[in-house]
This record gives sequence, C-alpha cells and structure tokens, in this order.
Amino acid sequence: MAGCRGSLCCCCRWCCCCGERETRTPEELTILGETQEEEDEILPRKDYEKGRRYEAVKWMMVFAIGVCTGLVGLFVDFFVRLFSQLKFGVVQTSVEECSQKGCLALSLLELLGFNLTFVFLASLLVLIEPVAAGSGIPEIKCYLNGVKVPGIVRLRTLLCKVFGVLFSVAGGLFVGKEGPMIHSGAVVGAGLPQFQSISLRKIQFNFPYFRSDRDKRDFVSAGAAAGVAAAFGAPIGTLFSLEEGSSFWNQGLTWKVLFCSMSATFTLNFFRSGIQFGSWGSFQLPGLLNFGEFKCSDSDKKCHLWTAMDLGFFVVMGVIGGLLGATFNCLNKRLAKYRMRNVHPKPKLVRVLESLLVSLVTTVVVFMASMVLGECRQMSSSSQIGNDSFQLQVTSEDVNSSIKTFFCPNETYNDMATLFFNPQESAILQLFHQDGTFSPVTLALFFALYFLLACWTYGTSVPSGLFVPSLLCGAAFGRLVANVLKSYIGLGHIYSGTFALIGAAAFLGGVVRMTISLTVILIESTNEITYGLPIMITLMVAKWTGDFFNKGIYDIHVGLRGVPLLEWETEVEMDKLRASDIMEPNLTYVYPHTRIQSLVSILRTTVHHAFPVVTENRGNEKEFMKGNQLISNNIKFKKSSIVTRAGEQRRRSQSMKSYPSSELRNVCDEHVPEEPAEKEDLLQQMLERRYTPYPNLYPDQSPSEDWTMEERFRPLTFHGLILRSQLVTLLVRGVCYSESQSSASQPRLSYAEMAEDYPRYPDIHDLDLTLLNPRMIVDVTPYMNPSPFTVSPNTHVSQVFNLFRTMGLRHLPVVNAVGEIVGIITRHNLTFEFLHARLRQHYQTI
Repeated sequence: MAGCRGSLCCCCRWCCCCGERETRTPEELTILGETQEEEDEILPRKDYEKGRRYEAVKWMMVFAIGVCTGLVGLFVDFFVRLFSQLKFGVVQTSVEECSQKGCLALSLLELLGFNLTFVFLASLLVLIEPVAAGSGIPEIKCYLNGVKVPGIVRLRTLLCKVFGVLFSVAGGLFVGKEGPMIHSGAVVGAGLPQFQSISLRKIQFNFPYFRSDRDKRDFVSAGAAAGVAAAFGAPIGTLFSLEEGSSFWNQGLTWKVLFCSMSATFTLNFFRSGIQFGSWGSFQLPGLLNFGEFKCSDSDKKCHLWTAMDLGFFVVMGVIGGLLGATFNCLNKRLAKYRMRNVHPKPKLVRVLESLLVSLVTTVVVFMASMVLGECRQMSSSSQIGNDSFQLQVTSEDVNSSIKTFFCPNETYNDMATLFFNPQESAILQLFHQDGTFSPVTLALFFALYFLLACWTYGTSVPSGLFVPSLLCGAAFGRLVANVLKSYIGLGHIYSGTFALIGAAAFLGGVVRMTISLTVILIESTNEITYGLPIMITLMVAKWTGDFFNKGIYDIHVGLRGVPLLEWETEVEMDKLRASDIMEPNLTYVYPHTRIQSLVSILRTTVHHAFPVVTENRGNEKEFMKGNQLISNNIKFKKSSIVTRAGEQRRRSQSMKSYPSSELRNVCDEHVPEEPAEKEDLLQQMLERRYTPYPNLYPDQSPSEDWTMEERFRPLTFHGLILRSQLVTLLVRGVCYSESQSSASQPRLSYAEMAEDYPRYPDIHDLDLTLLNPRMIVDVTPYMNPSPFTVSPNTHVSQVFNLFRTMGLRHLPVVNAVGEIVGIITRHNLTFEFLHARLRQHYQTI
C-alpha cells in the first residue's frame, strides 16, 4: 500500500490506480486500515523535546505568578498604610484639640468624610465588576472545583478587586485584605500564562502554550496558594489550594505550587523590608499579617506559653468558638438571603447606599464607643516600655505609638479607642502582646460590637476579606477568657497572648471550618512550632462543633449562589443508587455528519457544554444510502466503527491462550471479512455485508442471523463527545462540505487552530447566519473525543462520584454493554440536593 501512495501509476494488492490517487473519506480509510499523512493530523503528537520545553516554560510561569502576586500584595499594603496613616493622623489631631474645645462633632464629621469617601469608591468599583465583591474565596473554590464562574479571573476583576479592597480597608469597614489577596493571586495565575486579556484586546502575543482548562486550573491553584503566602507569610499555602480548592490534584503540581508560594513570600518580604526598614535583603516582614514573636518576659520566671493543664481550657474555647462561628454564619446567611430578595433586584445604586449605610453606622459606633464606653486606664511600666519582642520583632511601630489617649487625661489611655482607632493588624498585636491593658468589660463590649458589625459588613457590595476580622474578634474573646481566669480564678501562670491566639483560632475555625491549612498558617504567622498541638486541637473541636449546626461561611455562600460544588465524597447511603438512577436520559445529540441548520438549531436552543456523537438505526438503509449522502455517511461511519471494534477484539483474542467466550470468538472469526483475492473494492464488500456489534452479556444469547436491523444496531450507538466550543469554531471557520461532495473535501483544522480562541470561544448567537448554507454538512468525527470516560448504568454512585471528581470531568456518558448511550451525568446530577432527592424517590419505589 505504501507503493500505491508514492507513485502516480501503480498496482497494489487491492486495487490498480493510474493518475491521481482515489480520494477516500476518513471512515473508508479507517476500514481499510490506512492512516492520514502527518500534516493532516488533528490531535497533537507527543513530542518529547517539546515536552521538556513546555515543562521549563511552566516553571518560569509559576515563578512569574509568585513574583507578580507578591507585588500586588506590596501595592495593597503600601497604599492601605498610607491612607490609614493619613486618616488616623488627621482624626487623632482633631480629637485631641476638640477634647479641650468641645468640638468632637467636628472630629466625627471628619472621620465620616474619610470613611464614606473611601467606601463610596470601593462600591463604585464593584458596580463596574460585580464579581469583585466579597473575598472571592467562594468563587475561586468553585473554579478549582471545576465550575467556571463568569468573569471571576478577568483582568478587570483584578483591578477592581485590588483598588476596591484598598479603599474598603482604608474606609474603616471591618474587613480584611487577606481574603481578596487569594482571589487576586488566582486571577494573576489565570491571566499571566495566557498573554492576552479580553479587557485589552489589542495587546496579544503569539504564545502557543497552556491553551487548555487543565493548565489554567493548575495555574489558578498556584496563584491562590501564592496569595495565601503573600497574605500570611506562609509559603506552605499550598495546603489551602489542596484543602479548600482543588477537587482534582496533580501530584506534579505540588512542587510547582510550593515554589510559586515561596516566590510570592520572597518578593513581598524583600520589598517590604527595604521600604519600611531601609535594609534591603534583610527579610524581616514575611507577610502582610505577622503575629510577632510570643515570648514571656525575662523577669517573670513563672510564665509559660502554655502547659498541659491549659489544653482543657483550649478544648472548651474550641467548643465556644464553634458555637460563635455557627451563630455568625447563621446570621450572615439570613442577611445574604435578605439582600438577594430585597437589595439585589433593585437598581445598583441601592447596593452603594447599603455600603454607605454600613460605613456610617460603623463609624458612629466606633467613635461613640470609644468616647462613652472606653475606660481611661493608668499607663503601667509595661505599657510604657512594652515587650522587647514586640518592639524588635512585631512591627515598625512600637507599643506607645499604637496606644490611643482619646478623651482621657494625661498619663492615661483609652483601652477601647486603642482597639478601634488602630489598623486591625495593630489591634491584633495589642491583644496578643500587651499585658494587662484591657478590662473584661471593654473586651466583652468590643467583641459584641465587632461581631455584629463584621457579620453585617460581610456580603455588602465592597471587596472584603473575613480572615482578619475573625482573628481580631476571636483574639478579643481569648483575651477575655485569659482576664477572667487571671482575675477571678487566680490562675496567674497563664500567658494572655496564648489565650488570645487560641481564641482567634477557635473563632476563625468556627467561621471558615478549615483545619490543616489554617493550622499551618497560624503556626507560620507566630514562628512558634510549640503552638502546633493546641492550635490543631482547637481548630478540630471548633470545626466539629460548628459542623453540627451548619456549614462554613464559604460553603454557605457557594450554596446561596446555586453552584454545583462537589464535596470530597458521598454519603455511604448513596450507594443504594446506581448511575441509571441519577443520569439524564433525555439527550441532545449530534450525528457524525450533520447539516449546519441542525447544528445551529441545537446550539441556539440549548446551553449544554458538550453533545454525544451518535448514530441511530434507519429502515431500508440501502435506499437511504443511494438517495441521501448525509444518511449514507452516517451509516458508513457506524458500520466502520463496529467493524473496527470487532477487528481489534479479534487481534487481541489471537494473542490470548483462550477466547473470552465462544460467542465473541464467533463474532470475531465469522463476521470480520476475509481478504478478497479478486480486484474489487473491499470497502464496498464491507458496507454491503451485515455486521453484528459486540454480543450482550448473556452467554446463552448468541448472535443470530434472524436478528433484525433494529436488534443489530441499537437506536443510539455512542461514538464520542464533542464540545460546544468546537462546534461553534467549526461553524465560524466554515468547516463543512456539500452533499454532492465527499467528506474528504471538508477543510481540516489543526489542534492549534481549534484552540486559537481559548479561553473565550465565539458565541453561537454572534454567528452571522447569512454567511452559512444551511444545507451544507459538517463532519465532526475528526474533532470529537472518541474515547471519553464512560460508566455502565449499574455503576454505584460512589464510583461515579469519585471518577467525576478525581478526573475533573464535566460530562460522563452512561453506555450499556452494546455501546448504546442511555444517558449522561453532569455536575448537577451529583450535587448533595439532587442525590438526596433521588434517594427519596428510590425509597418510595421500594
């Protein structure tokens, strides 16, 4: 056959040809055992040299993602500090002057002017890109779980997120910048390797790498981990992507993600140390949030960071933290539902007004609580000098600069104002490292006010994180417990900073329900490995307690959005269901050769992401083949597919010691054609002869010549899956042939051409139908996936779930023993609510 291809006039075993070589369709070439030339390949071949280059470029990309994420964190931190210092400097001077002149109302107006302006700007940015609201962690969690949220990783989202969180934090709202840093890192990871943006259409580079969802998802995982590393100075932020994000994890990705996290921490540490301390290369500030060094005073010989007896108190604090977190989540869920019913349907300006209302109430409460509820306490020597570790290790500001004397006489300070009129990071450090400066009443009031206002704030139309507010609220709770144990029970040996840290971990764990990653983040933020056991125990107890009542805050908001998020595993009870119980039996499918008018109709009337490619039985197929080229092509494709399968099984059986069954041997031996000796078209012989598909699973039912065509060829024989994006691309590029031509005349697109528009393929509604001939035919077989993952109708739901989750699938065809597709499973069919509904139906039918 090779000689027949190479010359213009030759004779070969099956045919004699002179002049031009006869053109055959791909289906005919498949039956004859021929292959196309290399230049006609649709799918890319494995090129090991290209693979090594691809891997090297991937390492460079993860390093660039880490560096860029660190620079984003540096930008946010620098301007938040700048705006906060400007605001608090003006307000502090005004309060000190007006305390004597009696013009405190003017000071309140100045504070309101700063806060309302910043919050208004943050709300405007959310109006430009609504997905920039909130922390972004629920959306990134959905993305890594396999669900694409529109606009979540766009450049415009990144800009609105970065500037929005900058203004919302500077505006005095009880929000943090650490959560949005995770979202920002994920956007950098998604966009940087693409070298293009829909927001900047004119800026494009010919960068052929990473044009698949899998690569993009891997880079988003790396970016999210880099955001954690930049926010907390925790390079082991890899665990966050693993625990909270990705539902399918590539082992080779672990080392790259860790390298990306290290790059982000290194970049942020290098620039922050140089900008704030002037010592470039000293690496003194690893993250945006640093808890400082926990160390007992040298003069206190009885002090210990924690003892074995304290573990009992930590367990109790974990239970209380879980209860408080469940209460926080319940209240926030009710607020979110109220917003969805009464705020979101109204004009967008209402969302801005709500954000301004929250800012107004927060500012007034902070000012009035500091003026009325704060206690003027005498400065002790420890307050004036402070912990050595605090001065040397924690921040560039010492203790005295963060203590506020609002509304108090000389030599005294206002403990409530010290917590409210400082950046949240400074307030956390006060609770961790100051000794004896906050009364129990002040801590209780601060906790109650902060709890309620933070719960109200999370969910408003501003970029907002929840980590730092939860840590601050929990630290106040822990410090309150330490004061009670010291003052009323007489346990003078306990270290207040440890209890503040455990309280922060308990409350944060009760809200977000993270364990592994949160333990590592807190340990790395404290630089104290001895805290590992108490933090882990506290987080576990807080999670178990909170899970008894509701889900974590991120899972709650994912559920409110109706996103089909897949859990880690299904319940044991779900194994009573099979794939046939949960699949969608009403299929929308395409044929291997389909007219353009049918494709356009299917694409415009459905929203499915992929379609099965099938063939079905038709009576009097010879008449159809003579009179209709379209049906002829489909029947040929179906028969060629069955012949190929039977021949492959025959070759495999010949290499075995025994056949799988006598029936299968009969099929392979009797129905695969013998090589003809005469000069006649082998293809025509194959098409005229009747071939049976694989026999069914019952040994006593062997194939029979009495079978009708309906019994031989099942109604919907499954051949593969084709994506919506591929169909639209074929239509846009005019890949089709006329009914009077062979399918071999259809233009062919390479893999690079098919992926050229990734990740935003053309939309079917933007297609100009006047440029298309509706009677033309599209051969989809070169572009479909001929071997997707499939399951049997009798497969247990747990097996379906694990296959779907671990392999990162979006569609799972259900195919019976004879190659007939009977349904399809998507994410919607595996959600918690859907499975429970089907389980109830199952019980009712028993």
